[in-house]
Amino acid sequence: MTATTNAENTAPTPDLLAAIDMGSNSFHMVVARLVHGEIRTIEKMGEKVQLGAGLDENNCLTEEAQQRALECLGRFAQRLQGMPSEAVQIVGTNALRVARNKQEFIARAEEVLGYPVAVIAGREEARLVYLGVSHTLSDDKGRRLVIDIGGGSTEFIIGQRFEPQEMESLHMGCVSFRNRYFPDGKITKRQMEKAVTHAEQELLNIRQHYRAIGWQSSVGSSGSIKAIANVLATLKITDGTITREAMEELRKRLISLGKAEKLADLGVRTERQSIFPAGFAILLAAFRSLDIKTMTFADGALREGLLYDIVGRIQHEDVRERTIAALQERYHVDQVHGAAVEETAIAAWDQMADHWDLRTANDEDLLRWACRLHEIGLTISHSQYHKHGGYLLRYSDLPGFSQQFQKDLATLVRGHRRKFSPAVFQDIEPEDRSRLRHLCVLVRLAVLLQHPRNHEPPPEMALDGRQNRLIVELPKDWLSQRPLTLADLQNEQEYLSRQDFTLEVRTR
Repeated sequence: MTATTNAENTAPTPDLLAAIDMGSNSFHMVVARLVHGEIRTIEKMGEKVQLGAGLDENNCLTEEAQQRALECLGRFAQRLQGMPSEAVQIVGTNALRVARNKQEFIARAEEVLGYPVAVIAGREEARLVYLGVSHTLSDDKGRRLVIDIGGGSTEFIIGQRFEPQEMESLHMGCVSFRNRYFPDGKITKRQMEKAVTHAEQELLNIRQHYRAIGWQSSVGSSGSIKAIANVLATLKITDGTITREAMEELRKRLISLGKAEKLADLGVRTERQSIFPAGFAILLAAFRSLDIKTMTFADGALREGLLYDIVGRIQHEDVRERTIAALQERYHVDQVHGAAVEETAIAAWDQMADHWDLRTANDEDLLRWACRLHEIGLTISHSQYHKHGGYLLRYSDLPGFSQQFQKDLATLVRGHRRKFSPAVFQDIEPEDRSRLRHLCVLVRLAVLLQHPRNHEPPPEMALDGRQNRLIVELPKDWLSQRPLTLADLQNEQEYLSRQDFTLEVRTR
């Protein structure tokens, strides 16, 4: 459940929670039990799917890669059966961020799993990684640096206790670097130097800022970093702690090995051997660029972060609510007016949700948050502010939100006034357009009824309608006393009619 505003929502807390991380290299699932507010892991599953390696020259997932992924998800799905939707989070990361045919794959994945799949932005991935790591470490004082090397991206986070302060996701990962620098499994000095230099170039974007902030401890959380720590221990270079000196020594040893397949002698699993040199190059570049002295490994990662995010929503500590409140403050949104529009929209939604198949927690959240933020674009200009607002919400980093939810939110704000044109919904998937059109109509109606900005309660209205029709019945005296609102509604009838939508206003 989301931490929304429904005080009457008293659904029991789910007994089991599950999270699936569809990474560029591996898919992972964790199932846990929530006991007295604490997460206790009861099962972990992981498979090397190599989704990122299945991107062709046009950044489309090949049918072979999709089949590998769907077969894995089919095995995961057996463990999810019977779990309520609010207790499950399934996310895709870099490979799905860049895949041009991701919607096709997501539709197939959702059919196999029976649960929605969300693609998250890089910084949202970084936030969740930190959330997972911070809950598996002791509550140390001071800042910590967390690094997570994935198949297609690497996340860098500086945080304190459970709060991330700086988050960045760089477009480099062990699969993409393997394909570029170590495609034949050979480990040469020249190729290692090229890979490290490339990673150092990517790190220039954050190097100065991160070093200026500083940290008291550093932690690695990915399979690549765990494998490096294990190799250092196997070679007795360290006890498993990763240091700058140990990394430089291991670089020499890897080059002398010459082939990735020889990593088996150092205890590296077969499925990780080909990507080990690439992950090592990225971590060595991080040690050099950020001047990291020592690093430890932590088991927590994205999937654990997803579990704690679920718990936050269940316990009414939804990070998305904090994100919305922060946006209202940052962009000086009139919160009293936004609340009045929200109350009016929810009164309309409550009557139309069943008619328009909108009675879900996600739809209600989307409607509420769009109402609160519909005027966010005023911070840029009054002219076309709905377009400015849509752009801000579409392209800002919004902690807690998937890319799809963020796009839906931007669409409602973009379409809340003036022309109700197809352009508003042009980048929305066809199966979602009807739902968003109906939600948009409710936002538009609420904005019009609250146009005087006197923050009155919603009028005693009765709503009815069908697919492309909304009938609004208002008290006769209420409407006759508000001629400007009547004019607004008449203009709205014109706007909606151009898109074959009928708004009928009656009085009683």
